[in-house]
Amino acid sequence: MTAALYLARFHLKVRLFDSGDARIDWIPRTNNVAGYADGIAGRELRQRMRDHATRYGVQVEDAEVTSLSVGDEGFSAGVAGMTVAARAVLLATGVVNHQPDVADGRHDEALARHLLRYCPVCDGFEVTDKRVGVFGTGERGVKEAMFLRGFTADLTLLPPADGHRLSDNERAALAAAGIAVADGRGAPLVIDGDRIVAPTGDMSLAFDSIYPALGSTIRSTLAIAAGAVASEDGCMEVSDHQETSVPNLFAAGDVVYGLDQIASAMGQAAVAATTIRNRLSEERPLRR
Repeated sequence: MTAALYLARFHLKVRLFDSGDARIDWIPRTNNVAGYADGIAGRELRQRMRDHATRYGVQVEDAEVTSLSVGDEGFSAGVAGMTVAARAVLLATGVVNHQPDVADGRHDEALARHLLRYCPVCDGFEVTDKRVGVFGTGERGVKEAMFLRGFTADLTLLPPADGHRLSDNERAALAAAGIAVADGRGAPLVIDGDRIVAPTGDMSLAFDSIYPALGSTIRSTLAIAAGAVASEDGCMEVSDHQETSVPNLFAAGDVVYGLDQIASAMGQAAVAATTIRNRLSEERPLRR
């Protein structure tokens, strides 16, 4: 939305395809976006940004791009049974978090009630001195627990379904930080009143919030199909101007390696959009 707004205000023709499953919609309320002192729901923020972009003539279409290729004349995108041509493309396809099982299919309810939280950078402040669990293991689980230790002393690393995979050094580091480790095998999480319960082996532990640390799937298929270089885990490799290894193909947001935050995604989008404007002007001078 940010990139489209910038490009429209540069008097460029923009088509924005919105697949409708943005991760920002998962956010019940963010307090990390400057200017919203009372916080704002993710869906409301996305709608405001969409309204802002369309005010300047951005054509937003609710559809998913299913293919992307590059040729001598630019890009061809397959979407909703048609082919769309473009001189430049910006991908902001994001990631999909791996979710824990929540009994009775109540994952979304747990998320809405802040019983599940996915981003300690975003909302670690909100669990200050609360009882918190981290659902995960190995390097990812340990790093998340260590980060959250800066917000609360009541912290437990919970095992996934197949149990923990922790080295002796990792266990020692957790113990030194005062982080408890629950062993055994994990089971579906359970909502119990205003708490979320993690059954582990012979006991169940109740928390104010649990952070899943299960990783994510990076949605870089389109870029890779177009020939762009990605890291081993699928993150797009981009220049300082957000350009992939394919000329005039740009990427911004969580699909790019870096801090998965609204503010950083907006900044990347602004850089990419301005670079696109300048690049297209070099190829064909822009005049009014």
